[in-house]
Amino acid sequence: MNIHELRKLYLKQEKTTFCPGCGYEIFINCLLKAVEEMKKKLDDFNFVEGIGCSGWVASNYFKADNFHTTHGRPVAFATGVKLANPKLNVIVIGGDGDTASIGGNHLIHAARKNIPIAVFCLNNFLYGMTGGQAGPTTPINSKTSTTTEGNADIPFDLVKLVLGAGAKYVNRYPTAYPHLLVKGIKNMLSADGFRFMEIISQCPRQYGQRNQMRWASKMLLWQKEHFISKEKVRSLNDETLKDKIIFGEFQSLKEYLELLREG
Repeated sequence: MNIHELRKLYLKQEKTTFCPGCGYEIFINCLLKAVEEMKKKLDDFNFVEGIGCSGWVASNYFKADNFHTTHGRPVAFATGVKLANPKLNVIVIGGDGDTASIGGNHLIHAARKNIPIAVFCLNNFLYGMTGGQAGPTTPINSKTSTTTEGNADIPFDLVKLVLGAGAKYVNRYPTAYPHLLVKGIKNMLSADGFRFMEIISQCPRQYGQRNQMRWASKMLLWQKEHFISKEKVRSLNDETLKDKIIFGEFQSLKEYLELLREG
C-alpha cells in the first residue's frame, strides 16, 4: 500500500494538527511503512506515550491500544505494562524533554535492566508544545524561548547515554533520510530486549524560526549537512568529522566511542 492508503487504514483521521513541516509526520509515515513491510498490523503493538507533541502521535491518531501517561513517565508505565503482560509488544513514543529530562532516570534504568520495550525518542531539540524552552538535547549556542542569547549548556548525547547505561541495541536516524528511517524502525522492532531509537526531527515552528531555519526544507538540509552515516566515518579525517553527528545502528558503547574517536 502507498502511504495515503496506510494512513487511511491506521489513523483515526488522515490529517493531523501538527505544525506545518513538523518531522513527526515523517515519523508516522515511516512507522506505518515499517509495520507494513514487516507484515504486521499497527494493533499488534501497545503504545505508551507521555506529555508533549510526541504524546499526540499514538493517542490522537493511531488505531491501536495506547496508554497516555504523565509527563516524563512513559518508560516507567511501559515497564509496568510489559511486566503485567509479557506477551505484549510495547512501544514508547516520547520527546527529548519527556524522555531525557524528567524521564531520564526511567530511561537509563530500563536500559540497565534490559526491560524488553522499544523506546522511540523524537528529538526536536527543545520543548515544542509548551513554548519552545531549552531541553536536555538543545545544541550549544542554540536560541530558544529560555535561552534567547544562545544555550550555554552542553547537551546530552542520547546514544552515548543509553549505550553507557547498558543498552544492547541503539540507533539514531534523522528524518531527512526516510528510507533509512524505515529500515532502522524495522530493525529496532525486530531486535530483542531494551531498544532505543533517537529520531532527529525538525521543528520549524519553535526551533527553526529562532535559529535561522524557518522552513522545514532548510532544517532537513541542515540535517543532511551535519549528520553522517557511521559507514562513512572511517574514511574521514578528524577535521572533516568535526561538528558532524553520526547516525546508524550501534551495538556497544565501545563501537560508538571509536566512531567518535574518543575510544
